[in-house]
Order: sequence, then C-alpha cells, then structure tokens
Amino acid sequence: MTPLALRVDPGAEPAPVCRLDSPPLSVVARPPEWVAPGLTRKMAAFLATRPATPCLVVDLDVVEANYHALHAALPEAEVYYAVKANPAPPLVARLVGLGARFDTASLPEIDLCLALGADPAHLSFGNTIKKARDIAAAYERGLRLFAFDAEEELRKIAEHAPGSRVFCRILTDNAGAEWPLSRKFGCSPVMARDLMRRAADLGLEPVGLSFHVGSQQTDPSQWDHALALVADLFRGLRADGLEPSLVNLGGGLPTRYGRPVPDVDVYGAGIRAAVARLFEGPAPRLIVEPGRGLVGNAGVLESEVVLVSRKDESEARRWVYLDAGRFNGLAETEGEAIRYPLATDRDGDGTGLGPVVLAGPTCDSVDVLYDRADVRLPLSLRAGDRLRLMSTGAYTTTYASVGFNGFAPLAAHYV
Repeated sequence: MTPLALRVDPGAEPAPVCRLDSPPLSVVARPPEWVAPGLTRKMAAFLATRPATPCLVVDLDVVEANYHALHAALPEAEVYYAVKANPAPPLVARLVGLGARFDTASLPEIDLCLALGADPAHLSFGNTIKKARDIAAAYERGLRLFAFDAEEELRKIAEHAPGSRVFCRILTDNAGAEWPLSRKFGCSPVMARDLMRRAADLGLEPVGLSFHVGSQQTDPSQWDHALALVADLFRGLRADGLEPSLVNLGGGLPTRYGRPVPDVDVYGAGIRAAVARLFEGPAPRLIVEPGRGLVGNAGVLESEVVLVSRKDESEARRWVYLDAGRFNGLAETEGEAIRYPLATDRDGDGTGLGPVVLAGPTCDSVDVLYDRADVRLPLSLRAGDRLRLMSTGAYTTTYASVGFNGFAPLAAHYV
C-alpha cells in the first residue's frame, strides 16, 4: 500500500464532521469517491487533520450507496437495518431519510430510531430475549412486530403486546460464515411449527419465520438451504390452518475485509431464484436485516502505534502494540475471525516487511488482535506512527468498553 499521507489530495478541504452529539446530517445522493482500497476522499481528508486516536471515521455516503445497491439487488425485500451494527444517530438518521426500516434489539435502540423520525410501524423487535416490561413499552410506542423462539417468550408477548404480529426464528446451519452464530437463538423447525400454532391460540398473529445464516456469510447458497426449511414449514403451517406470509432473511451479507466476497447482486439473484423455486402460491413478503453489509466498508479505524518490541533479541517477530485493541472496538478479532485490512504511515518506504503480533494497549493478556494471521508490517514502524484498520464501520463502537483500564470509549466521526 502507498503511504497514508500520499492518499490525500493536498488541496482538499477537510470534510464536514458529524459527531454523535451533532444534529443529523441531511440526506444526499452523492456517490462516494474511493481514493484507495477502503478509503474515500472524505475519510482521507478528515484523517489528514490527524485526529486524536483511536477513532472511527465513517463516510455516510458509502452507507447510502450500499443501501441503494441492496435495494436494487433484492427489490422485493424490505430493508430492516440491524441497528446493533452501528447505532450512531447520524447514520440512523441518514437511513430514516432513505426510507429504511429497522431491526432493533432493545428499548434504547427503539427509542433512538423513533427520536430520529422512524415510523414505529417500520420497526421490528427482533431480539428473541426480551423483558416483559420492554415488550410492553415497545407496544405502547406503537411496535407491532416481534420475534420469538420459545413458548415463554411467546406468552410474554401475548400478555404485554396483545394481538401483535410475531415471527418464529429457526435454527440453521452457519457453514461459510466467518463470524458464525451459536445455538443461542432459534429453535428446531419441528418446535417452530408447534409454537406458531400456539401463537394463534394466544391471540397473536403468527405471520412468518426468520433465520440467520451467520454473520459475514461468504457462501450465497446458504440462503437456499434455509429457505428450503422455511418453505417446507410454510406448507405444514398451511395444512394446520395458518396463513404464514413473512420470510425474514436475517442478516449475514458480508463486507470486504482481506479477501474478495461475492457482490450483493449475487446474493440477491440467488435469494430471488430460491424464493421463486421453493414457495407455492403468492410470493411471501420478504424482510432482510443487513448490518455489516450496509456499514462495514464505510468506516476506517485510525490508531497509533504505542510500542514496537521483541520478546527476545533472537526473535524475528516483533510485537506491535496499538492504542486500540479488543476492548476498544476490535472484539471481532476474537479467534482472529475477522481480519481487517491494515495500512500504516510507513507503507512503501523501502525498508521491507516483517512478521508481527498485533496487540492492544490494555493490561489484559487476551488483548491480542492477530497472532496466527501472519501479519507483516514495515520494518521501520515505530511508536507514534499511525496504523489504520479498514472496513471497521460495523461492530466497533458498539463493542468498545466504557473505560476498561481507564481508556475512553472509541471516538467516532461521521462525514
């Protein structure tokens, strides 16, 4: 990669910045200008001002472009942005203005969306683990679409959100996902059929089924397998006298990290073909819940090198410690599952590259980002240099701790 300083037009004015306490930005239709892999002109112009680190910089025009691309690839589906991926008010406000809907996981996320102008009829309470009082509060605010995967949860919804529309989440295979999900969410298809009947008995409207094929899903065919399960359940439920009509495709759409991933058009074409092939009668209503796929490539995390050292003079591998780590927004380096592309001030300086262990700044031994990933950085790298982690727009600020070891939460700027 070229040195970071050379990526910015010297004559460019710093881009306007919207921090978390700023008014929402107005909606624009301006295509992002990419000046380097993972870096737009607006990001580069802002980073040229050398902001305090660690910080995240997000180009909202990239989010908007991703939204339009997904809508074009899957026009039948309603886009419910998974707020948990990045709940920044400027970002959510931009999506409200674009007509997006929202998948929320908690009452504070619901209140955030409503405060920024979202219609409560366009919100889903998609977390299957909800307190009864939060269900009641969401219902009072106008929400009428709730997820469940257990009978006890269903009873809570029936009591505190009577007459609401509900969908049951089923377990599916996460093969092909770089960040697989566990069995924490969802139930077996057999149980789902029983629970949907129970929902009707409780006075709720059992409108459909949902699934999640795993985050950062690089295998588009995984939706085929899940949709086949759902289509079979639809037939069974209709035989039971119910009329399911909703298929929630979940999230899983990837962003590009270190290696190429299929284009969103590939996912859209595959999903549309599977729905047409598998479902009988009228086409089901489709919901898609992108998080990472909308905001991942819109962000760059700027960090500073704090220390470069070796554990022994005979070791070729250096330890590079940053002011950002597992507790400062980089939790998805757990198991080295998500491997962010890296760039430094020293790239291309002619000194060559050498192997490193990349670690964070805290006094916790698990605060190591990459040990087995064969990361190689310039041999000239020193304390005070800057290192960027690309495609960090999703699951960074929301994973950052609030003051672990006294370090401040990850600062964020929206341009």
